[in-house]
Amino acid sequence: MAGIPEARDPHSDDAPSGLHGRPADLPPRRVLVTVASRHGATRDIARAIGDRLETGSAGVAAGLLAVVLPVEQRPDPRAYDAVILGSAVYAGRWLEPAREYAAAHAAGLRTKAVWLFSSGPIGYPPFPPDEPHDAGPLRQVTGALDHQVFPGRLDKQLLGFGERAMVTAMRAPLGDFRDWDAVRNWADAIAQQLTRSWAVAR
Repeated sequence: MAGIPEARDPHSDDAPSGLHGRPADLPPRRVLVTVASRHGATRDIARAIGDRLETGSAGVAAGLLAVVLPVEQRPDPRAYDAVILGSAVYAGRWLEPAREYAAAHAAGLRTKAVWLFSSGPIGYPPFPPDEPHDAGPLRQVTGALDHQVFPGRLDKQLLGFGERAMVTAMRAPLGDFRDWDAVRNWADAIAQQLTRSWAVAR
């Protein structure tokens, strides 16, 4: 994908046969990565997380299959083994479709392993440094294990008239501040947690 540095495939030549190096008789574990994105930057982060879950060493060991979908499609979390829910942040809040999804599927989400992520801070160092205002309530509603904030991207050409006026008035820094190493490291940590919990459950 353009703009996302390619991650090295960690598969070894002597990996066991079967899907992603797992024994062929074990089905893949399905992880839903669903996101609300206004201008595409947060959607790119979701895709990078999904890619890493499938190609990172921990994800390979767990046999993860990542499905990346916009929250507007209203995917049912009960059809998946784990869920990662994310949103772009504007004025300190998640986008409304993501908030509505969390509320509508709260019961199903609380039966799964859930992680949340936000994308929005810009500049060096990223500003604002705080979590979105609704991060705490969203963690409570979903029973999420963790919430991660990633820097975002601000491309003036993608903004509407009102957004451009606000960016100009605030003198907000323009550019792509997304940290792909941080995104992949977080995905690896999630895959490791899933690997450990599922190994105990077997």
